[in-house]
Amino acid sequence: MTWLELADGVHARRYEHLDQTLGLVVGAERCLVIDTGCDEVHGAAFAAEIREVTALPWVVVITHAHFDHHFGTAAFLPCPVWAHERCRDALIREGESDRAKWVRRLAGKPEAERLAAARLVLPDHLLTQSVQLDLGGRIVELVHPGVAHTDHDVAVHVPDAGVLFAGDLVEQGAPPSIGSDAHPAQWPTALDRLLALRPATIVPGHGDPVGPDFVAAQRDELSRS
Repeated sequence: MTWLELADGVHARRYEHLDQTLGLVVGAERCLVIDTGCDEVHGAAFAAEIREVTALPWVVVITHAHFDHHFGTAAFLPCPVWAHERCRDALIREGESDRAKWVRRLAGKPEAERLAAARLVLPDHLLTQSVQLDLGGRIVELVHPGVAHTDHDVAVHVPDAGVLFAGDLVEQGAPPSIGSDAHPAQWPTALDRLLALRPATIVPGHGDPVGPDFVAAQRDELSRS
């Protein structure tokens, strides 16, 4: 586990488990937490690690409804929890079945018991296309670039820092995960929309931060698949 400082007040937290990367953006009045981890133990650890960086109140955004990005949310409550409107629908429809699938896959590991015990928290602030959040002296934009990894992916653009948190729209260290809820034909278009924001640094949901050329290459691979 390690913090990566990407710009002033913009951080990524790297975890060995699932090669996961969570995010933190700090303003003058509040901070934005980008995804909350696999379970409440993971979420509580991430919350404690954030408190080593800032004491400001937090807002949470969930990039999409896959288990490793949201089952730690209860550790951050009470706070606003943002997501795409279809993310909430997916959590209602599939949150428990996704949990059960991964509990089986992780059977025999401590992570399985922790996931089984985690509370499923539904987002209470919903977006359709985009929304701007004022963190105090810093505006961040939550962007839905179109259907791709899921039908409800949200990226977090920090324009004053040139940083974009992409969730699982981008993966480094492994090919993009194309599950049954993915839209591979539309995925390259979603990445083009993110690249049009002209970020200097893109933070994947799994792996190390990358530059635009990496994302363009991944887009081209998806176009050929």
